Amino acid sequence: MYFESRAEAGAKLAMPLVDRYRYENCAVVALSDGAVLVGEQIAAALHCVLTMLLIEDIQVPGESLSFGGVSESGGFTYNGMFSAGEIEEYTSEFHGYLDEQKREAFQRLNRLLGEGGLIDKSMLLDRTVIFVADGLDNGASIDVAMDFMKPIRTERIVVATPVASVLAVDKLHITADEIHVLDVKENFMGTDHYYADNAVPSHEDTVAKINQIVLNWR
Repeated sequence: MYFESRAEAGAKLAMPLVDRYRYENCAVVALSDGAVLVGEQIAAALHCVLTMLLIEDIQVPGESLSFGGVSESGGFTYNGMFSAGEIEEYTSEFHGYLDEQKREAFQRLNRLLGEGGLIDKSMLLDRTVIFVADGLDNGASIDVAMDFMKPIRTERIVVATPVASVLAVDKLHITADEIHVLDVKENFMGTDHYYADNAVPSHEDTVAKINQIVLNWR
């Protein structure tokens, strides 16, 4: 399945969610800049707040693999696709590099966020939290999101994405209470591949927009 734009994909994802959650206490949390364009459609349909969890991905050197991610709270979460042995091997081999990448990632997040972070955790408390991605390959961002949510009491955690790999969907069945995926790919070609229009606002513009949405919601 291919989509004209992320907004179109978001509108399609919103339909089954409206049937179920239109009168529930929900919050939509986007997991990337592109996911904000998807999540806007869902939040508008549900008449609920839209916010964003900032995640900095850390790659394994020389391989197109996510080692894990740093969230805006500063916590680092390993990619759940790795076994304990693989994590130990990579950590041992790239120890200095990975530590430096974690530090740099957190500094970038701090510069972008300034005071207080994007997510006010009280806006998620006792709600149905709907995490939205514009595509999920290995599901590393979901690992980070689930770690971030551990201290927050919620009604339910839902994950919605237009397209995902088989591996990511397998992981979601274990980690989320409910999943909504429009298309599952055996051979995931990269998120942009599935959209005709790949225009996504800059990171800074997206953060500014989300901050304004949250401000207006309060």
